[in-house]
Amino acid sequence: MGKGKLAKFADMETYANVFQYPYSTYEEHPFTMQGKWRQEYFKNNNPIVLELGCGKGEYAVELARSCPGKNFIGVDIKGARMWTGATQALRDGLTNVAFLRTNIEIIDRFFAADEVQEIWLTFSDPQMKNPRKRLTSTYFMERYRRFLADGGTIHLKTDSNFLFTYTTLMVEKNGLPVDFRTEDLHHDPRLSPDSSPLLNIRTYYEQMWMDRGLNIRYMRWHLPADGELCEPDVEIELDEYRSYHRTKRSTKEKNK
Repeated sequence: MGKGKLAKFADMETYANVFQYPYSTYEEHPFTMQGKWRQEYFKNNNPIVLELGCGKGEYAVELARSCPGKNFIGVDIKGARMWTGATQALRDGLTNVAFLRTNIEIIDRFFAADEVQEIWLTFSDPQMKNPRKRLTSTYFMERYRRFLADGGTIHLKTDSNFLFTYTTLMVEKNGLPVDFRTEDLHHDPRLSPDSSPLLNIRTYYEQMWMDRGLNIRYMRWHLPADGELCEPDVEIELDEYRSYHRTKRSTKEKNK
């Protein structure tokens, strides 16, 4: 039987690679390492990569393992899930990965201007009813601009046709440069299974969706520091489901 939630939270209080700052805690104890992650934690000048909504943290751990020349930080509010990746990183002696437990809505309070070079969004909730909560919305793009280097890279991996279509429209409307886009990542002839970490590293949810026969969609684009961002005004068909074993929340067939 696995560890209980309270035991996991107790463990993480002692973990040197975990920083716990949910919104209520931040208000009382402001974060002091903003702009100093490289100097005070990683002890190097390597690029910093965030995984927002990291869940169990296994993707951040495997990215850190495969890319020792970069620093990775997994971010999520669900501490009991994050425990899995944080524990694995400590056991494996991975010093280029850390975990931040906080609300992504305040993510810009933890990093200074130009401190981050890349962002990964892996199987984010599509938030079909609320555009402002979508992690690929212009609302969040503006937040990312506060700490992402000019022209920094954003990766999206998702099983959601709704989120992928919305993000494609958002990127197109704002003329954001796209490096790569595919609606079927694991069967795209442009990628080699022997060399691409995109194929070799999978999240818990990614494997779950693949086992159900669902396509994994992926897009990589760049976010310039300047320029007004506008939301696409297009209706998009809703996904048939919201997440594993759950039906969609809305009875409507489309949303923006």
